[in-house]
Amino acid sequence: MNAAFVRILRSAYRKEPISSFILIVGAVDAVIGGVGDRGSLLAFGIGTVGLAIVLRWLIMGRHTEETPAEAPQYYLPPQPNRPPLPTLNASNKKNRPY
Repeated sequence: MNAAFVRILRSAYRKEPISSFILIVGAVDAVIGGVGDRGSLLAFGIGTVGLAIVLRWLIMGRHTEETPAEAPQYYLPPQPNRPPLPTLNASNKKNRPY
């Protein structure tokens, strides 16, 4: 398999693990039903895959609507109230006895 394909599958599975699991189970059922000439298992697998796609579509649509744009909160004032610290010179460090 292509490394990019595996990366895409892994990221999709991490975002929505429940719908991804249902999709994988449905796909396996559909393949087993298609290869083994089991029409009912094939139909069940295709229906399960369709259900997983609809579930993922509903969940992804809900996530985009729930994120309102909030104003940023600043915890620090824009200008510090304290004066800046003095700069250290190299000559001050050399004069120390320790």
